[in-house]
Amino acid sequence: MGNCFSDLEGGKQAVGAAQLRHTASGTSNNNNGGHNDAVDFFYRSRGLHPLFTQIELSLSASNLVDRDFTSKSDPMAVVYAKKIDGKLEELGRTEVILNSLHPAWIGKVAIAFQFEIVQPLVFHVYDVDTKYHNIPVKTLKLKDQDFLGEATCVLSEIVTKQSRSLTLNLHNKNGKTGLMNFGALTIHAEETVASRSAVEMTFRCSHLDNKDVFSKSDPFLKVYRIVESGDYVPICKTEVVNNNLNPTWKPLCMSMHQFGSKDNPLIIECFDFNSSGNHVLIGKIQKSVADLEKLHKERSGANLTIASSHDGHEKVLKGQLFVDQFCQKEQYSFLDYISSGFELNFMVAVDFTSSNGNPRNPESLHYIDPSGRLNSYQRAIMEVGEVIQFYDSDKRFPAWGFGGRTFDGTISHCFNLNGSASSYEVEGVEGIMAAYSSALHNVALAGPTLFGQVINTAAQITSESLSDTSNKYFVLLIITDGVLTDLQETKDALVRASDLPLSILIVGVGGADFRQMEVLDADSGQRLESSTGRVATHDIVQFVPMREVHSGQISVVQALLEELPGQFLTYMRSRDIKPRSSHVAQTSA
Repeated sequence: MGNCFSDLEGGKQAVGAAQLRHTASGTSNNNNGGHNDAVDFFYRSRGLHPLFTQIELSLSASNLVDRDFTSKSDPMAVVYAKKIDGKLEELGRTEVILNSLHPAWIGKVAIAFQFEIVQPLVFHVYDVDTKYHNIPVKTLKLKDQDFLGEATCVLSEIVTKQSRSLTLNLHNKNGKTGLMNFGALTIHAEETVASRSAVEMTFRCSHLDNKDVFSKSDPFLKVYRIVESGDYVPICKTEVVNNNLNPTWKPLCMSMHQFGSKDNPLIIECFDFNSSGNHVLIGKIQKSVADLEKLHKERSGANLTIASSHDGHEKVLKGQLFVDQFCQKEQYSFLDYISSGFELNFMVAVDFTSSNGNPRNPESLHYIDPSGRLNSYQRAIMEVGEVIQFYDSDKRFPAWGFGGRTFDGTISHCFNLNGSASSYEVEGVEGIMAAYSSALHNVALAGPTLFGQVINTAAQITSESLSDTSNKYFVLLIITDGVLTDLQETKDALVRASDLPLSILIVGVGGADFRQMEVLDADSGQRLESSTGRVATHDIVQFVPMREVHSGQISVVQALLEELPGQFLTYMRSRDIKPRSSHVAQTSA
């Protein structure tokens, strides 16, 4: 999961709560695969209507190999789809569970079950090295982790089981186990329930039993849903509250697709956290969401229980669970907003710095080939343009250049690409292409590479729209060769802009070192900080290297829309902005 870390503090964080989910549909934490309704909408508009059912896979393992000397393995599972050519496409990763040879991961992996094709799946389990502290699992390099085992199956093998669960023996990558026991992996599949309903609850416990000798317990809650087979499927857990027998946890938000219905039984277990991974059960309780709502209304607590060590009977404990807050809310999807009249307004900025090379030189990134072959910038504009203009209602794009010496001899870090002194808009992708070609004849490449002015200009346009209507969201596309000069000024501009309905897509062209760009894209989990110490409200940057698109590693549609819907939803939900209700019902239908 993108927001889960592999260190001790990461192991104490909340996992699986609905507010952590950042994909377009709000139903998955996967970094590569899974359902994205923005991508689905884009393809469906082009007449592509695959027959599929959306499935979520839950994973657990037993008797894993212990690769650590002083502790147990810290396992993480990775799920792949095996393509016709034998290549593996990563669908998603679980979180890391510290010090456990019998993990039950909370993070789910989404996959579209297509009835008409065979869908081979490959599962890899890794022991994540503890030196990779504070690193989100989506950025971990798998070759640096210890391999614990592999399992393979076909998706239909799982979904056709009456229990929707399949247990597979793990083995080496060569398919052999020899005399060694690699353990087993269990996969449980459930159809995703499309629902906007969610509940947010604040849990509190009192008079918990103390399980520590020299201090108080460090309690956390883990919530499970009971499925038809009677098995428990973990759906979320709270953060750990240190040294406290009367803890109050941060609000936990669960969507209906997690808990099924308000009457479905849930198991809530309270553990004392131990860094060794041997968390001690303090007590547990079985309640439905409806029961929890009743506890809140009656302002009463429910006693935890624990199995007696003597006869196995449930012993009622003094410790109680309370629901201090209970709130039902609607979590609307990206398409709910778009279908109800919300607009995405796109803006484009092109890099005219000298690091791109002389446009008359065929080696230049700006070289216009007389044969009609597109250069890197033209390819980026055309390929990205197909996606961005689809979501722009009027297809009139503000278009700028930066880092060039304009007709009056001055170096500008934000000039109108069409050469106009007053109008910065062009018509469609064709207008961007024409303005770009014209600018290459009228603007000399210069430098340095400064993003700050372009971002500030886009932010100003965005902020001015707030007084007119609240149904606009802006996306600035920056195409650059990646050598950034004003890193701190850019960070300052991005932090200021993070309060606005604005996302910034940075597309890197050429073979430059794009590590600076990756710093701006806060996928590392570390939000940007300005020079004054202010932290960005949320991540608004998505970086895409075009060389990965052209090499076939990623789809330009998937790359651009991977984070945009989530950023859009984060802004709308943080401002409590709702879609126009008359259109939401039509979207649902």
